[in-house]
Amino acid sequence: MATFTKIQSFVEAVAEKKHDLSSDTLTVALTAPANAPAATNDVLADLTEIAYTNCSARAITTTSSTETTGTYKLILTDLVLTASGTVGPFRYIAIYNATATNDELIGFYDYGSEITLASGETFTIDFSAANGVLQLA
Repeated sequence: MATFTKIQSFVEAVAEKKHDLSSDTLTVALTAPANAPAATNDVLADLTEIAYTNCSARAITTTSSTETTGTYKLILTDLVLTASGTVGPFRYIAIYNATATNDELIGFYDYGSEITLASGETFTIDFSAANGVLQLA
């Protein structure tokens, strides 16, 4: 299972109204091991992405954005990436806010090894429906 790392500046960005996680467009960015994201990155421009020429849409659908007893949970619909030619290699999948002025980063998943998709192959990004992508308490 992939490990999620929250971007450090995300907390400040939420406090300063850069994110409306209930309605903003969240998108994934794929990076290769040589260009690993770091928790200290702030915006999409800090990352070096792979080419998306042969990759399907990367926008994520928000399932729910709710607070219960003081804990906020963001639940996203699993995203299936489909290759129409070779895609990759990539190892990291970052989530960023495409609506925010500077494409602020939220966090990233480390899949532990390189992934390359051949034409016709799919890759499912499994966002936990039970725990959500992230929780704020």
